[in-house]
Amino acid sequence: MLFPHEHAVARPAASSRAEFPPLTDGEIAGRVHGQRMGGDFYHFLRATPSRVVFGLLDVAGRHKENQRIVEVARQTFQRVGKEKFAYEEINEADVMMEFCLELNLAIRRAAAGVRSCAAFLGCYNEDLGTICYVNAGHTPGLLCDAEGISELPATGLPLGLFSASTYEAPTAVLQRGASLLLVSRGVVEASDKREEFGLERVKQHFLQSQRDNADEIASHILHAVQQFMRKPNSDNDVTALALVRRLPAPSPAARV
Repeated sequence: MLFPHEHAVARPAASSRAEFPPLTDGEIAGRVHGQRMGGDFYHFLRATPSRVVFGLLDVAGRHKENQRIVEVARQTFQRVGKEKFAYEEINEADVMMEFCLELNLAIRRAAAGVRSCAAFLGCYNEDLGTICYVNAGHTPGLLCDAEGISELPATGLPLGLFSASTYEAPTAVLQRGASLLLVSRGVVEASDKREEFGLERVKQHFLQSQRDNADEIASHILHAVQQFMRKPNSDNDVTALALVRRLPAPSPAARV
């Protein structure tokens, strides 16, 4: 179900945008609410049979002025992501840091200088159920499992600021039945009468969502933002992405 001013982006039309790759034990989905105002964009690609690379990036500035930088960042993500993560025997943390450095350089070149780009970049290993990630000045990723919600905070500065930036790439475990939610700054900063939606409300609605369905998670969050604002958001992009690792199906013996 789509709400007013909302559109699903699970099958982008432009050829430069990757489709959401199917997962063997879960799914990835994303939704965007409203018109493109800023530099939010997501990208996904399957690098190997067991490894999916994904990201949510926000290039600073209005859409008209940063459109070329966004496109360069998208192309770099696709090209470098395939190159760096294509081999089964790699150190994902080292490769993720190299990936970030390449994106950082591409953004600085496209901007002919400094252009801040907050980004959450992850590599989901389906065989291990792990996510190796870099949070470059982005809103925290939210990981929800049986123990509750934990934050995946910033591990470095936004891309596009300094040529010699360094990034840490920790690994988080996505247990079976767990889900990961990424939201753009526009979600957290959405306001009504000078009160922001905020990260705590994101967490509350995440817990209330149908957490075994990635599309429902993203849709639920954006609908909650729309209801909170009580009007279309004309200032910021509002984007939500979700990754779900499902519980195993019960065996025939267990169903008897």
